[in-house]
Amino acid sequence: MAEPFQFELVSPERLLISEAVNEVIVPGTEGDFGVLKDHAPFMSTIRPGFITVKHTDGKVSKLYVIGGFADVNAKGLTVLAEAAKPLADISAEDVASKIRDTEEDYADAQDPVKRQAAADKLTDLRNLQEALANQ
Repeated sequence: MAEPFQFELVSPERLLISEAVNEVIVPGTEGDFGVLKDHAPFMSTIRPGFITVKHTDGKVSKLYVIGGFADVNAKGLTVLAEAAKPLADISAEDVASKIRDTEEDYADAQDPVKRQAAADKLTDLRNLQEALANQ
């Protein structure tokens, strides 16, 4: 049985998780990786996808992250995410609606900066939609 270690997931809005957990699976840019207690020191950038957290009480939770960094050290794992949201708070219908709205914003944008912002948002939303479909 896995021994607990400290895990923190931080986004610009708030601290989402700060607790002892048994395992965390992170979507690294070079591929998914799992972290257990006493993992070798490691640092990675993360890609959009789901972080899977196996809690000490046996429950499993998933959170969608968009970019950031993961740092494994002697104290545990810290993930600094550009954005993060629990799976339970994400609706496929809501994502599809946001994609339609953002596609309209992209098509209507005359200013190159606004057009690029809409394109970036559209990429993030499509990544989320794909990740939801693969759950």
